[in-house]
Amino acid sequence: MNTWLNISPDSDFSIHNLPFGIFSVDGGLKRVGVAIGDFVIDLKIAHSLGVFTKMEIDQEVFAREYLNDFIALGKPVTNQIRIKLQQHLSDNSSPLKNSDALVPMDKVTMHLPVKVGDYTDFYSSIEHATNVGKMFRDPENALLPNWKHLPVGYHGRASSIVVSGVDIHRPKGQTKPPEGDPVYGPSQRMDFELEMAFIVGKSTELGDQISTGNAMDHIFGMVLFNDWSARDIQKWEYVPLGPFLGKSFASSISPWVVTMEALEPFKVAGPEQDPPVLDYLKTDGELNYDLNLSVEIEPEGSEPTVVSNSNFKYMYWNMAQQLAHHTVNGCNVNIGDMMASGTISGKSPDSYGSMLELSWAGKNPVKLNDGSERKFLNDGDTVTMKGHCEKDGKRVGFGEVRSKLLPAK
Repeated sequence: MNTWLNISPDSDFSIHNLPFGIFSVDGGLKRVGVAIGDFVIDLKIAHSLGVFTKMEIDQEVFAREYLNDFIALGKPVTNQIRIKLQQHLSDNSSPLKNSDALVPMDKVTMHLPVKVGDYTDFYSSIEHATNVGKMFRDPENALLPNWKHLPVGYHGRASSIVVSGVDIHRPKGQTKPPEGDPVYGPSQRMDFELEMAFIVGKSTELGDQISTGNAMDHIFGMVLFNDWSARDIQKWEYVPLGPFLGKSFASSISPWVVTMEALEPFKVAGPEQDPPVLDYLKTDGELNYDLNLSVEIEPEGSEPTVVSNSNFKYMYWNMAQQLAHHTVNGCNVNIGDMMASGTISGKSPDSYGSMLELSWAGKNPVKLNDGSERKFLNDGDTVTMKGHCEKDGKRVGFGEVRSKLLPAK
C-alpha cells in the first residue's frame, strides 16, 4: 500500500499500522484518533466526511474520552475502520486529503487510551525469572517449581496507570537494612521494567473461561508498558503475598494502541515449553511476536544512553496462555482490562529489561554516555521505551513511553 501522505520510512505509524488513541487539541474535548506518519486522523471529522459510509456507526463513539466504547463495537467493525482508512489514505481523491481531519501530531496532547478497570501483571520471561532466581534464591535452581507449569501473575493497581509524559515521584515505604530494624523513607532502588501489555477487547461473564484457541478474539491491541518498581520496598514486603507498594505507585504506558491485526505479519514461534503444559494451556500456531524493544536513560541535562535492546519474541508464556490461565477459574474480564507481560529480558546481558538485571542487583554499575554510572535510577532520570516490528518493507511501531523520575514528595 502506498499513501498520498509523505511518511518517513522510519515512522512507527505507517499505513500498515494505524493505531488508535485518545487526543485533544489546545485543551479541547478528548476524542478518538488514528496515528499516520506525523498526523492524527480525527475520526469524528472523518466520519462527517463520509469515510465510513454504509458502516452505520454513530459518530459520537468517536467523541468519547476513552476507547472502551469504540472497542466494544467489536473487531469486525474496528478492523473494517482500519481498512477503510487504508483505502482512503491510498486514494488521491479521498475527502481526507487536505481536510481538517488531519491534525499535525505536534499540535495534539495524548491521553490515557482506555479506562482500565482491572490490571494484571505476569512474570512470563524465563530469562528474567531465571536471573532474579539466581540473584536472590539458588543459582542452580533459579526457577520456582510452578514457573514452567503456569503463567505466574498478580493483580496490580489500575488507578495508578498513567500515559507517557506523566512524570513519576520516587515512592516512599518501608525497607529493611542489612542490619537493624525496618525504616521508612524514599526508595533507594528505583527501577524500570520493560514490558508490553495487551488490552482486553471482549468481555466475559463470571464463570466463563477463555480457551487458548479463542483468546486472540478477546485481545484488541497492545501498548508499551513501563512497570516502575521500588526494589527495596518490594524485597521487604513481598513475602508472603507478593508485590504491593513496591509496584502500585505507578505504571506508564504508550498512548497509541496497536491492533493485533496490524501485528499479524510479525508472528513467530515461541520457545519450546518443557515440560509439556496442561491441556488447557496448549496452543497451535505462532503466537509470539518479533517486536524490537529498547530502553534509554537520559540524565537531567544530558544525552540519553540506550541501556537495553530486547525483543518480545523471547517470552516463554504467550498472551493466549496468559488469558486462558487468567480465566480458567471463571474470573470474568472486561473491555479495557490491561494485562502486562512481565519484564522482557533476552539471553545476553545487553538485552535485560530492568536495572536489577543490568547492574546485577547493584554489583555491576551501568555506565552512561555522560560518564556517570547507575546501579538504579537517580532523581531527574528520564526513562524512554520504544518498540517496533519490521519485515518485508513494513514497519509497525508503538512510538514511545517516556517519563521522568522526580524526587519523593
